[in-house]
Amino acid sequence: MNPKDQSTQKEKPASIPKIQTRIRGLDDVLYGGLPARRTTIVSGTAGTGKTVLAMEFLYQGALEGKPGIFISFEESAEDLRANAAGMGMDIESLENADKLKVIHAELPHVTILAGEFDTMGLLAMIEGHADMIGADRIVLDAIDVLMWIFDDPARERKEIFLMHEKLKDLGLTTILTVKVDPVGRKIYPFLDFMADCVLFLDQRMYNHVRTRRLNVVKYRGSNFLNNEHPYVLSEHGLSAIPVSSMDLGQFPFAERISTGHDGLDQMLNGGFFKGSSVLLAGPSGSGKTSLACIFAHAACSRGEKVLYVDFEVAGEVLISGVQSIGLDMRPVLEGENRLHIMTLMPESLGPEQHLLKIIDEINQFIPDHLVVDAISACRRMGGEQAAFDFIFRLMSMCKTRGITCIFTNQTTGDEHVTEISGIGVSSLVDVIIALEYYFSEKKMKRQLVVLKTRGSAHSMEYCQMHITDSGIRLCDEPVKNFENNA
Repeated sequence: MNPKDQSTQKEKPASIPKIQTRIRGLDDVLYGGLPARRTTIVSGTAGTGKTVLAMEFLYQGALEGKPGIFISFEESAEDLRANAAGMGMDIESLENADKLKVIHAELPHVTILAGEFDTMGLLAMIEGHADMIGADRIVLDAIDVLMWIFDDPARERKEIFLMHEKLKDLGLTTILTVKVDPVGRKIYPFLDFMADCVLFLDQRMYNHVRTRRLNVVKYRGSNFLNNEHPYVLSEHGLSAIPVSSMDLGQFPFAERISTGHDGLDQMLNGGFFKGSSVLLAGPSGSGKTSLACIFAHAACSRGEKVLYVDFEVAGEVLISGVQSIGLDMRPVLEGENRLHIMTLMPESLGPEQHLLKIIDEINQFIPDHLVVDAISACRRMGGEQAAFDFIFRLMSMCKTRGITCIFTNQTTGDEHVTEISGIGVSSLVDVIIALEYYFSEKKMKRQLVVLKTRGSAHSMEYCQMHITDSGIRLCDEPVKNFENNA
C-alpha cells in the first residue's frame, strides 16, 4: 500500500459521547469533537474567531443533515451571513433548506429598563425553533451582551444557570461565546465552572507577525491535546494546527532514488532513500539550488511529481537561473504536470498560514517529492523558533506520507550546517550534504562532503565540485568548460 494512502490518525482513548466539529484540526485537539448534549464555552479577545468557530460548527453539521440554531446578541443576521460567506460558508442556502436558523436576538429595551426582562421568553423561542427544524445543536453568540442587561452578578448567574439547565434538558449541544478583556482576563469566570468544555482563543504579535493560539482549558470526561495550538482564519474558515499531534512516524527506508547526478549517487552509496529528508547546506552560490533542481528534473523525467517551494525567487527566475548550468526545466514544467513551482514570500504570512498553504498544495498536487528552497529564509516568518516550528511540522507531515524532502539552507561565515533554531534541524533530517568554498593557488574553489546518511554507508571524503555551463562536475571529473561562479 502506498504510504500516502494510509491514515495517520491516532487511536484516541474512549470517552464521553462527542460530536465532531469537522473544523480542520480541531477534532484532533479535542480527541474527537465537542461533548454531545453538553455546554462548551468559547472565550477570547476581539478578532480571535470565536464567532467563526461557532458558526462553522453549525455549518458543518448542517451540511451533514444535522440542523442547528445560531442566536446572536450582537451582530445582525445579515452581517453574520455576509461574514460567513467570506469564510466559504453559504448560510442562506442551508436556512432555505431548514437545516440552519440564524437569529439576531434584539433585546427589548423597554422591558429591560423596567427591570422585567428574563430569559424565559428566549428559551421558549429556542424550544420552538428547535422543534420546528429538529435542531440538536445551538450557538449563543456574545452571551456577555445578554448578561450585561441584568447589572446584577447574582441575577446574571441565576439566569445563565437557568438557560444552561434548560438547554441541557432539551438535549442540545451548546456553544456559548464570550469576550475577555484585552489582556485576557475573563469577565465572567464562573462560566468556566459551569461548562463541560472550555476553549480559549487569543492572538499575539511577535517580530511583527500575528499568531493565533487555541488552548483547551478543561474538558469534563475526556482527555485532549495539551498546550497551545496555532490556528489560522482564512477564506476556508478556521484551521487548527495541533503541534502535539505531529507524529515522528516514518516508514522504513527500502527504495533508493537517484539524486540526478551519478557522482553524488556514488558518494551516497546509491542515492537518497525514498521518503527521506535531505539538507543541502552551504553559503550563497555554492550550488544548493543547482543540486536541488538537478534532483527535481531527474525525478520528473522518471515520471515522478515534484512540488518546488521557493522562498527566494520567482519561478521564472529559478528556471532561467539553472539554464546557466545547462539544465532546461521547461519540458518537465510544461509537459505532463510533473513539476509545480510554488513561490512564497516569507514575510507575507505567518508560519501557520504558510504551512497550511503548502499542505493544501500537497493534498491537491500529491507529489512524490518536495523541495523547499531555502529554509534559512523561513526566519523572516517571525524568528528562528517560528522557522523551526514550521520546518519541523512540514517535515513530520511529509515523513508520515512517504514524501522525499529536499531542504536547502544558506549558511554564513564558518558554519558548515546551520542550526536554524536553538534546537536545530540537523538531528531531524536523514541526509546532510555540506557545500563549502576554499582557496587554493589564489583561486576560490568549491567542495562537497556528505556529513550524514541515516541507515546507510556513505563517502567520508571531501569532493571537489565544479559548476559549469554544462552541469556539475565532482572530484576528478574533467572540467570541459569555464566554471560558473554566478
